[in-house]
Amino acid sequence: MIRQHIVFLTGAGISVESGLSTFRGKDGLWTNDEWAYLASTEALYTDTQRCLDFYNFRRKQLAEVEPNDAHRMIAELEKEHDVTVITQNVDNLHERAGSTHVIHLHGELSKVCSTDNRRTCVKEYPLTTPIMVGDKADDGSQLRPYVVMFGEYIDNMNATDIVSMADIFVVIGTSLQVYPAADLIRYAHHEVPKFLIDPGEMDQCTKLGYTHFRTTATEGMRMLLEAFKKL
Repeated sequence: MIRQHIVFLTGAGISVESGLSTFRGKDGLWTNDEWAYLASTEALYTDTQRCLDFYNFRRKQLAEVEPNDAHRMIAELEKEHDVTVITQNVDNLHERAGSTHVIHLHGELSKVCSTDNRRTCVKEYPLTTPIMVGDKADDGSQLRPYVVMFGEYIDNMNATDIVSMADIFVVIGTSLQVYPAADLIRYAHHEVPKFLIDPGEMDQCTKLGYTHFRTTATEGMRMLLEAFKKL
């Protein structure tokens, strides 16, 4: 296969095999009402330390896991192709696996920012260092995780343009219930190869001509690489 621009859209399902929970799947994080509340701007402003402790737990958990083979196979493709990863995940497993062009639609647990303005004072912050009430961002406001919480706007970050210019588009491990990410499947050109890797039923993709590998992210990536040999 000649050098192509391959665009991946990934969700929590790709990180399950690393030991991280999904969000909207069975036993996902957002099936717990208390955790969903703690991930909201309401909790950030009125129950600040509990909100921060929830994210401190998730940040510590992220520090204890490693990228899996699905992450590594995506990164390996950069040796022969131009690869862009658009992810709904706030973990940094794609980067730790070696991917160099990753767009985080929902933010990053490995970074912090200003409570006054989520888009300012963004910087790397050790995952094992708890964020506490009284810790200050560079603008003097309360330090907070650089993630999109319930109640906040999600930036598209030019994702629609990137998908529309893909030579190959691959969706892995997302419930496609959160916008704008869920709408990205419609922006891939109708003539380009489109693939979906997820064990669940995804009628919205199959109706758009996606080849569906109903399996885990790692096994699905192996099947995808075999499919690439026929393109």
